[in-house]
Amino acid sequence: MRKDSRWLSAAAALGISALALSACSGSAEAENGIELDTEDVGTGAMESFGVDDVFEATEPVSFSLLYRNNPDHGLDEDWLFFEHLEEEHNVSLNIINAPLSDFEERRSLMIGAGDMPDFVPITYPGQEVPYIAGGGLLPVSDYLDYLPNFTDKLDQWDLWDEFDRLRQEDGKVYMLPGLLEDPFLQFSIVVRGDIWDELGLEAPATWDELADQLRTVKEAYPEVIPYSDRWELQSTLNIASPNFNTVAGWGYGQGLYYDHDAEEFIYAGASDEYREMVEFFAGLVEEGLMDPESLTQDDQLAEQKFAAGESFVIGGNDESTQIYHRGFDELGTEGAEARLIPIPGGRNGDFLHSGSRFDSGLMISASTAERDDFLALLQFIDWLYYSDNGLEFATWGVEGETFERTEDGEIQLVDHIDINEINPEADEHLLRDYGFYNQPFMHANGSLTEYVHASFRPHVIEWQEAMLHKEELPLQPNVPFTDLELEQVSLWQNALSDTVNQATAQFIIGQRDLDEWDDYVAELEGQGMNQMLEAAEEAHQRNLEMLEEVGEGTGD
Repeated sequence: MRKDSRWLSAAAALGISALALSACSGSAEAENGIELDTEDVGTGAMESFGVDDVFEATEPVSFSLLYRNNPDHGLDEDWLFFEHLEEEHNVSLNIINAPLSDFEERRSLMIGAGDMPDFVPITYPGQEVPYIAGGGLLPVSDYLDYLPNFTDKLDQWDLWDEFDRLRQEDGKVYMLPGLLEDPFLQFSIVVRGDIWDELGLEAPATWDELADQLRTVKEAYPEVIPYSDRWELQSTLNIASPNFNTVAGWGYGQGLYYDHDAEEFIYAGASDEYREMVEFFAGLVEEGLMDPESLTQDDQLAEQKFAAGESFVIGGNDESTQIYHRGFDELGTEGAEARLIPIPGGRNGDFLHSGSRFDSGLMISASTAERDDFLALLQFIDWLYYSDNGLEFATWGVEGETFERTEDGEIQLVDHIDINEINPEADEHLLRDYGFYNQPFMHANGSLTEYVHASFRPHVIEWQEAMLHKEELPLQPNVPFTDLELEQVSLWQNALSDTVNQATAQFIIGQRDLDEWDDYVAELEGQGMNQMLEAAEEAHQRNLEMLEEVGEGTGD
């Protein structure tokens, strides 16, 4: 049973360490039976804080965070973002500056040394796992009653099952993910739109139709290999994989894939579905439709080929198309258009993987639970990252200063401020000059579809909306290994993944004949594939039992 989190008479968090507060007033009993005094809400916390309440600390509070400093916009502690937080919300942020280039290393070193700041944004689900055993992370699932906006969005957007996938072997969750109202896909295929128009081609509905279009392009331009990809094909394999009912590329992970019909785990890289996908791309290479260097060339070379008209298809996203257009301009390729097309569907439907509504989130230090202002920290995080008005502030800034509302209530940047080339002639930038629309302070490009769309140009919104019909595949179950199991599984996984990556490239570019597939699968078996599947099944069964035990705290 989930409590209604639309209101809270907040509880104190004095002298507690990772205890589960489970009531809203009076006294609360933690999971371990310790009763907590909740008469005093603690330093800075609001006595009543609920969904869409604007957080304003009752006295000045300061929280520390690890800031990933992107050199594209840097850090300016005089930003309006910080000024408004301090003046209107009584919150100052102690910024620990970490350059983008070594952010993850700095994060690991600080947490490992016990010097973790109060919270660490830009943490993707799964990245918290290495830090759990050290005891430095707050089990945030113990405090869900004090995160009313976060839990309300899990309710409204039907995300509890996905949240439960973050539970570890002890049944707890150690990070707060970024949430998306609707799936937000970024990467697809970019084609030379002018060539497609010249040949009378529309956006392909399926991968097979894309192959047919490449044949048409090859016939018209026989000297060109139409498709020369970047990112070693890893992005394309990832976006193609759901329509082959497998995982691949950037989304390969541990390689474990649950067959819901057979109710068992299979190893993706050894499956018939994975082979079918490999055969598809190998066929493109064999026909001269795809550049075999797609799996080895660096990004710059792939971009140069596309800009120079040596290829007409490449992987990318909206940001990439802007880079490609600059390449056209530099080379004087007149009339060339880089067009991002919707992700093609498959032979048996048009699918995308489930789980695409979680984005980078944050971890909270376990030490914060011992402080007087712990509850204020939870309220602040819940407001800034998960409430509608907190997201509006972090994304768009201050109404009347950085944005205005149209008569229809839609958000519109003021004319002299730009983001994502919405106002390309503007002389100021929402992020670089004001500090808003900054990933350390907002998850998932605004979370709400309204905010996500408001930050993109019309053609990007049209591209997103063109894929809303896609069907999500069933959610993959969680497989929380114990620390001891994880050590062994990691050894298997590393060896298996190396073999899969190498063989995938060899099969696609023709260095290895697909008639050797059975030999390849035997190699995987010799590297512990079956043992890994057995371990996954055992962990899965434990996880099902655990979810039954903690069912009152989940979406069940």
